[in-house]
Amino acid sequence: MLRVGLTGGIGSGKSTVARLLADLGAVVVDADAVAREVVEPGMPALTAIRKRFGNAVFGSDGALDRPALGRVVFADPGALADLEGITHPAIWRRTAELREAVPAETILVHDMPLIVEKAMGADYHLVVVVGVEAGERLDRLVRDRGMTPEDAQARIDAQADDSARRAAADVWLDNNGTPAQLEVEVRRLWAERLQPFNENLIHGIRARRPDALTLSEPKEEWPAEGARLVARIAKALGDRALAVDHIGSTSVPGLVAKDVIDIQVGVGSLEEADAPAFVEALQHSGFPRVDGPAADHGKDGTAWHKRFHGSADPCRVTHVHVREVDGPGYRWALTFRDWLQADSGARDEYAALKLDLLAKGLSTHDYADAKEPWFDSVHDRVMEFGDAHSPG
Repeated sequence: MLRVGLTGGIGSGKSTVARLLADLGAVVVDADAVAREVVEPGMPALTAIRKRFGNAVFGSDGALDRPALGRVVFADPGALADLEGITHPAIWRRTAELREAVPAETILVHDMPLIVEKAMGADYHLVVVVGVEAGERLDRLVRDRGMTPEDAQARIDAQADDSARRAAADVWLDNNGTPAQLEVEVRRLWAERLQPFNENLIHGIRARRPDALTLSEPKEEWPAEGARLVARIAKALGDRALAVDHIGSTSVPGLVAKDVIDIQVGVGSLEEADAPAFVEALQHSGFPRVDGPAADHGKDGTAWHKRFHGSADPCRVTHVHVREVDGPGYRWALTFRDWLQADSGARDEYAALKLDLLAKGLSTHDYADAKEPWFDSVHDRVMEFGDAHSPG
């Protein structure tokens, strides 16, 4: 089951996107609807709210007066924390019930306003953010919802800004245009990413790049993509992973690279990485195991054994290298990254090698092999850098 977190600022059109995805076949769990459900008459959370806040936040019919409650909690952080302490456990219990009822091969969309504010991105395979310029959202709230400009601006200011949303977004749906344009983008997202991703998850298939070698100019989104993948893998593995890091060329600012995010997972032993629970945790979170032996090689030809996983996301090829933290391959990957980040001359030298090999028309497999002599030639320089900068 592909788990998609859908979010966006107030007035962005997030609910419209949720309806479009539901029409295409997704099951949508609406966080706002769940929040209303758990405080309906007769629900335990409603009784607890009355006990904490009194009758002043209830109407004459016994139902919760949401505007009255909002005026209390948004002016008092302590009161807001008390309310969240009452409602959040009930909301998450009900959300879990709804999620468990969804068929295993279905795409699940969690329509959740506060994914960014609550740093929940690692809970999903993908986070989709509906983006609209703040000024346009302000106009929509005043025009379509009847808010005063002051109230609308206060609501916007209380939420995450667009820079935080972009950092959290695997997919940014621009909704500054017309409804028809938005629908086209949603349908494209469904056909090109969500459905193939879900199929790959179901069948344990990793996404792969074409064998023809291409290199990309440095992309400003690579660090944020790496951070999101690190967070997802760390969340999935918990204590099974001793460390999770973004490595490889996309972790080095300013370096040309294949458009692949490399992630290193450090474990105590490869036997731990072979445990069914470890393999299943990564596969469930979108990183199926690649069967067969995997190893890199040191300067003397010694095999540096590892385990290898890929991403099921068809639009974000990712390589996950699982290595023992006490092994030479683990240390090399981190030290080589840090050396390139710190030494502009080394970075330029490596970039020149990459471009020279690209000009030869190599396949991606031959490209990897062709770099090995250069790695051997800089091995001592990398290790000297690591020794000089090691803690203690």
